[in-house]
Amino acid sequence: MSYPTALWCRSRRGSALCTRPRGHPGLHNRLGTSQMWSEAQADPGVCPGGGRPAQPAPQLPDGFPGGRGLCAVCSGFVNVDGGVLDRHDAFRGTDDPGEAEGRARWFNTVGWN
Repeated sequence: MSYPTALWCRSRRGSALCTRPRGHPGLHNRLGTSQMWSEAQADPGVCPGGGRPAQPAPQLPDGFPGGRGLCAVCSGFVNVDGGVLDRHDAFRGTDDPGEAEGRARWFNTVGWN
C-alpha cells in the first residue's frame, strides 16, 4: 500500500498544510489557495499539548496504540508519563505505513472521543 501524503512537506501555518513535496525550495504553499509562507512564519514544530493531563487511549485487539494517549491538540498518539503527555512534535503525518494503518483502524473503531 502506498502512502503518498508521507511525501508532502510538513510545514503548517494556522490550519493550512503545505502541499508541496518534502524538501522543496522556496516558500511553502497551500495548493488551490493564495496562502504562502516562509519557514519563519510557520507554526512551531513542538505541540503545545505536551504536559497536558492524559490517559492511555483505548487499545484495539492488536494492542494499537500501545499505551499511548491521544493528544487533543495535534491528534497524535503520544507516550503518557505520570498522567501527562510527553513533550512531542506536532503530528504532521507518519512515514510508517503500519502506524498509518493502525491510526485509520483506531479512528474507524474508537472514533473521535
